[in-house]
Amino acid sequence: DTLPDTPWPPGQGRHQQQWIEARGPPGVPCLFPGPQDVHTNRAVGSLPNNTSCAFLIPYILFLIIAGMPLFYMELALGQYNREGAATVWKICPVFKGVGYAVILIALYVGFYYNVIIAWSLYYLFSSFTFELPWTNCHNSWNSPNCTDPKLFNASVLGNGTKYSKYKLTPAAEFYERGVLHLHESRGIHDLGLPRWQLSLCLLVVVIILFFSLWKGVKTSGKVVWITATLPYVVLFVLLIHGITLPGAYNGINAYLHIDFRRLKEATVWIDAATQIFYSLGAGFGVLIAFASYNKFDNNCYRDALLTSTINCVTSFISGFAIFSILGYMAHEHKVKIEDVATEGAGLVFILYPEAISTLSGSTFWAVVFFIMLLTLGIDSSMGGMEAVITGLADDFHLLKQHRKLFTFGVSFGTFLLALFCITNGGIYVLTLLDTFAAGTSILFAVLMEAIGVSWFYGVDRFSEDIQQMMGFKPGLYWRLCWKFVSPAFLLFVVIVSIINFKPLTYDDYTFPLWANRIGWGIALSSMILVPAYIIYKFMNVRGTFKERLAYCITPENEHQLVAQGNVRQFKLQHWLTI
Repeated sequence: DTLPDTPWPPGQGRHQQQWIEARGPPGVPCLFPGPQDVHTNRAVGSLPNNTSCAFLIPYILFLIIAGMPLFYMELALGQYNREGAATVWKICPVFKGVGYAVILIALYVGFYYNVIIAWSLYYLFSSFTFELPWTNCHNSWNSPNCTDPKLFNASVLGNGTKYSKYKLTPAAEFYERGVLHLHESRGIHDLGLPRWQLSLCLLVVVIILFFSLWKGVKTSGKVVWITATLPYVVLFVLLIHGITLPGAYNGINAYLHIDFRRLKEATVWIDAATQIFYSLGAGFGVLIAFASYNKFDNNCYRDALLTSTINCVTSFISGFAIFSILGYMAHEHKVKIEDVATEGAGLVFILYPEAISTLSGSTFWAVVFFIMLLTLGIDSSMGGMEAVITGLADDFHLLKQHRKLFTFGVSFGTFLLALFCITNGGIYVLTLLDTFAAGTSILFAVLMEAIGVSWFYGVDRFSEDIQQMMGFKPGLYWRLCWKFVSPAFLLFVVIVSIINFKPLTYDDYTFPLWANRIGWGIALSSMILVPAYIIYKFMNVRGTFKERLAYCITPENEHQLVAQGNVRQFKLQHWLTI
């Protein structure tokens, strides 16, 4: 293999040997980047909450006008510049703080996301029994009020309580009392010690991640063939079995029913906008990191369209698997589908395991389901950790020279900090991090990324870069989205996410004011890196105010033009060109 001449000075970007070693199975870094499940597949998780296919209308709209364009932009950005999330900003040095922000956010996510994988592993180990441990009330962790689901009927609920919020079923008690030991904590101020069982599961997860990443994409590119494709096989098996269950038709009918009145609600549009963003995983540095290992002439336009489309179709098909189970549960307990509909951990670790426990061959189905969750989680966590490792290793050559040791340090560091999330009150810490660490902050980071590429670097120059790689320029539609539509979309979501913020809660527990302040502090800790680096860069460049500004916003390989007084960004045409 021979690579085309690099558009950047020699010594920058990926070396040829790195590229050849990193390739692994063809197309793996781009086609299976693994970020789409960073937040436990929020796109699918929102479907039960909205209980209507109406959600998919704004979901698909936002996929077309923002999701795909941002996905395409990040792939092209990483592939052309051959750098991680921080050093890719040699195209506009003043925006390097955006790279540091997304790396820090990815690190935050690693602190708690590995805990969710550890839960899956714990459930997997617990499934290797003839009778699943969440099927009855005769276990040491069960409360005296535990209700056998075989004796359950709608009258047990009372007071309009939804079945999904009823915490006295064996499945709910296994999750909250048997796994989390939440009943031993009074709140986030009373965490307790880490649970040794979960600590061992977390250690196993971290060891798997370390050995999947220690040689870079040379190993992770091979591991991802299993972690990214096996869930599709399992999903298909669960879907086929799910639609054969009694009541499944009612669930699917509820899923496909389009209630156009719901489209008048702002929350449906806000949820769709947020979910498509998290679903594709743009902004976490993962796409840039993996794309930087692609061949220079790889067709990342095809990859962007293919991957984002597969992601959306997978979310849609997953809805059938979810709602067939919801219909089955509603049929079994003689309640409405909206009464069993839930999202997030309640769906994955309570409702679905409970449904599985009622099936013939329940042990087999439980093992299959949690293997799927485990591989999905590892796939996603690999992507986030690779973004951190590649992003910092590209910026600090000492870390690149000792990549294995650095990978161990990142893995061990996430393990230590994740211990806070596996204490008795660990779910409160996890909820805090999940809400604040990668919420408004990641939206803000991608907004700044879109502005930096489209406005300061320039859509026209970015289009020329793409033409140099693939032989054709992006169409007018993509250029308009990059410059106007996507930034406007992101600005809208950022503003709405701040305006609509409500004090944090977990079921009936309301987080204290100080916990919300800590959460906003975590969010601001990454966002502040953007303006902080702008100030730092401006103060460390020599020259007049105008010269400093010019050096800050001009690509590093064009700094000689600044000395000549030829600054592209100081011309009106630069800002008007599309």
